[in-house]
Amino acid sequence: MPLNTVSAISLDLDDTLWPFAPSVARAEETLQAWLVEHAPATAALLSAPRALALLRDEYEAAHPELSGDYRALRLGSIAAVLEAVGADVALAKPAYDAFYAARNNVEFFEDVLPALAWLSARFPLIAVTNGNADLALTGGKEFFVGALSARQFGVAKPEAAIFHAAAKMVSVDPAEMLHVGDDFDLDVVGATNAGLQAAWLVRQGAAAPCPPRAGAHVTVSCLLNLCGLLGRPG
Repeated sequence: MPLNTVSAISLDLDDTLWPFAPSVARAEETLQAWLVEHAPATAALLSAPRALALLRDEYEAAHPELSGDYRALRLGSIAAVLEAVGADVALAKPAYDAFYAARNNVEFFEDVLPALAWLSARFPLIAVTNGNADLALTGGKEFFVGALSARQFGVAKPEAAIFHAAAKMVSVDPAEMLHVGDDFDLDVVGATNAGLQAAWLVRQGAAAPCPPRAGAHVTVSCLLNLCGLLGRPG
């Protein structure tokens, strides 16, 4: 599908600009080390593989009202660990700060920074994410005119409202905005249902069957591939 006029671009963050799983794994390792140092009694509770991830998932299951609020979920699960071993729950906040700093220590995919440099010189770029990454900490903020997170906005992808808000932030009609992301349902279905154009990012090696339930979209293997579709010489 050829793209129509594109006046602005919104981009997902996790698994679009950097791989998400490695950053979270490193952050949980940092968090575990911090807890063991500052609350040694947590060591036994955290000895099992993926203990922190499992405890966080258990906390989310017990608190469905917090679904999507990743800060609250992580803070709550840390506090629960501290409480379980009789440690000071006031340690939850500095423990989370250590986790969050490590979570934002990401490694961009190789194509991303040169592509963002090219794209940002030609289009206003806005980040639209359901996650809690902070471009001021990850790096790359200089390429974006703004960012919109589900937690701050109160509505998450694939709801049309967050895509329309992104288009409004850069003063373009939704039909002239291109949304780029790796998640077919959240990014492609959500964007096209909201009247945006969409580019589905399917990196090499990713399993990506294409369900037939989205509007017209392009599929790209990296952001430089997208730049090519938008006029960048090969």
